[in-house]
Amino acid sequence: MAKAHICLYFVIFLYFYSEGTLTRVNAEGHHGDWCVAKPATKNEKLKQIIDFACSKVDCAAISKGGACYSPEDLLLHASVAMNFYYQAEGRHFWNCNFEGSGIIAITDPSKFYLIFFLSL
Repeated sequence: MAKAHICLYFVIFLYFYSEGTLTRVNAEGHHGDWCVAKPATKNEKLKQIIDFACSKVDCAAISKGGACYSPEDLLLHASVAMNFYYQAEGRHFWNCNFEGSGIIAITDPSKFYLIFFLSL
């Protein structure tokens, strides 16, 4: 689980770094936005999302040996791939749909995952 948190922080860092600032605030006053997988998404759908997103963006971070690699956490891998795709495509809401499996988070996704995993 600690590796998952490190990975999410890495994704968040890359997002802010790519923006050229460490304090991006959008028009609604939120600090950033991220695309993550809905926790109820079935494993087969998560695999399809990963395959699609990684065919469009570099997903080395979730490959074996990558900073976000966690073999038991398909939801994390899909969220990382979805977010990479969403960020690369310009952060438009339609780039986070993934046939209803994605959701745009306006809060730090690592806090979301922490709450989700603690509730299991």
